[in-house]
Amino acid sequence: MKAKLGMSPIAWWNDDLVELSDDVSLEECLRQSRSAGFTGMEFGRRFPKDPAVMLPILKAADVTLCGGWFSGLLVDGELAADKDRIMPMIEIFKAVNAPCIVYGETGRTIQGDRSRPLATKSVLSEDEMKPYARKVTEFGEWCAEQGMPLSLHHHMGTVIETEAELDMFMKYSGAGIPLLLDAGHLAFAGGNVLRAIDNHHKRITHVHVKDVRMDVINKLDRSKQSFLDAVALGAFTVPGDGSLDFGAIVQRFADYGYEGWFVVEAEQDPVKAPPLKMAQIGHKELMRVMTAAGYTVVS
Repeated sequence: MKAKLGMSPIAWWNDDLVELSDDVSLEECLRQSRSAGFTGMEFGRRFPKDPAVMLPILKAADVTLCGGWFSGLLVDGELAADKDRIMPMIEIFKAVNAPCIVYGETGRTIQGDRSRPLATKSVLSEDEMKPYARKVTEFGEWCAEQGMPLSLHHHMGTVIETEAELDMFMKYSGAGIPLLLDAGHLAFAGGNVLRAIDNHHKRITHVHVKDVRMDVINKLDRSKQSFLDAVALGAFTVPGDGSLDFGAIVQRFADYGYEGWFVVEAEQDPVKAPPLKMAQIGHKELMRVMTAAGYTVVS
């Protein structure tokens, strides 16, 4: 089985908490990540939006674009509006041969609002989830028809946060919207990562290997503290530096024959957790567990 290892630039530049950003260029971000062993990087705010400009930068760093976040608004919005919003991104991602666009639902989200405690997130009833899931499925099918598949990202602070919400979404959505499984977000939400892989492995097409510090998470006052507060306190980290057993997680993916990207997405304070050092720790741990699980990591 083959796998590829990528990173998210959120370790260097945090879009929601700008103060948790390192003052480095895109080229330096790519250089550090590649020197640690990663061959992919997800899209970030310092990337050029012209493929003719982006491709030479990626090639010079010996890195490929391995995905990127799209802030969807389908829970309350119209399909046509999100189609218009995502089309430029589709064209960019097609031009640089990216594997997918990551769909994150930001309608009704509290993830980027530090004034909103974790406990105040919006919850969809089953009657609300059914049409929403159908709408996202239709959107995913349309994007694939344009030549760029989506992968749905369950995420803290959104309407698909908990394992139960993910299960309900998967029940009422279709194969037209594949799944990005994020170990860290699911663990933060109190979910069982291995059970989620068991239940949804047939639709998982992209993986975020985000680790968590459960001692930080368990001390949160969810009635007062926000998702961004948790990030600032160090809730997330790279594999090998947190609480999750990535040996078991990667082995479970291997058991189901998953082949594709494993992307380290770990937003932290770069002063307390230097991105290059964290990249090196994460890559070393992933190589260890992937070798044990029988993966060949494509370099």
